[in-house]
Amino acid sequence: MRSTEGPAVWVRLGTLAAAALIAVTACGSNATTGGSTAAQPPTYNIKPPTTMPTKGEGALSLIDWPGYVDRTNWQTPSVASFEQTTGCKLSVKDANTSDEMVTLMKDGGGGQYDMVSASGDADLRLIYGGDVKPMNTDLIPDFKSFQTYFKAPPYNTINGIHYGISLQWGPNTLLYNTTKFPTAPTSWSVIYDPANTGLVTVPDNPIQIADAALYLSKSKPSLGIKDPYELTKSQFDAAVALLHQQRPLIKKYWPDAGTEISLFQNKDVFVGAAWPYQTNTLKANGGPFADTIPSEGATGWGDTWMLEYHADAPGSYFDTIKFWKTPIATCADGSQNCIPYAQWQAAWTTITA
Repeated sequence: MRSTEGPAVWVRLGTLAAAALIAVTACGSNATTGGSTAAQPPTYNIKPPTTMPTKGEGALSLIDWPGYVDRTNWQTPSVASFEQTTGCKLSVKDANTSDEMVTLMKDGGGGQYDMVSASGDADLRLIYGGDVKPMNTDLIPDFKSFQTYFKAPPYNTINGIHYGISLQWGPNTLLYNTTKFPTAPTSWSVIYDPANTGLVTVPDNPIQIADAALYLSKSKPSLGIKDPYELTKSQFDAAVALLHQQRPLIKKYWPDAGTEISLFQNKDVFVGAAWPYQTNTLKANGGPFADTIPSEGATGWGDTWMLEYHADAPGSYFDTIKFWKTPIATCADGSQNCIPYAQWQAAWTTITA
């Protein structure tokens, strides 16, 4: 679950109104190159529209993370304004995991869904599955104001072609109880330390293997890990082995933000991997909690609005974050030596069993 309600917002690169502008073509290339260089996805030759349609179909069906399109919170004016201005009525399906989003969008949403707010661990699965199509960034008025990284991130831009627009992002932080840890931990080693057996929680998500790989890239440089999402078999095996060693330390793998919040509030856990949402919620309730990005850096999520079949952080901040992207067999050098996501999922099952 990715909630952005109230003070839980980390950074938003736009608003629902901006996302809606992306979607008007569904209701009714680009000047920035970058992203990754890889095999062309099945829909790469679909030409996006060059102008906004004069008349839409009157409806827009979205798959989103809970809280992204919510008529009951601060986004209500944007929703209402969009519907009034375009005559296009929104319907929304909340999804709690990236896997659920991929399933719902299979075969282009099955003709039922127009857009999805997918995270980086789902984007390439959707792109290479042929379930989303290229977009024209020239039709997004505020695109020029996006941080450079988000104009063409490797998780949604292939060979200079955009398959979605990044509107929300955040880091995966180290959350801790300040009573237990009066001094902020400086390394991710704290969640692998046997001294903390039974006090640790991390997400129940195969992409967590990337967090282990990121830590190993600094603690065991001999492994040669350059990208935590592009792992050779030996690198992958080392990350999986570390997570197996971590298993006795884990009190619970959290499936959603609410579960982790409860674990910390009830003092079932004292340290773990989190999103800023959990920290903000816990601190708002007056608890002794804080988060940090350790010396090894952090992974992070960048959510992309993708079509069927303004950040205020300094640019240097992004250098500390390795944004989620779907692991595929093709490595950066073009070889087929990297471990694809299906094997990440299989390995994660053995870790959490």
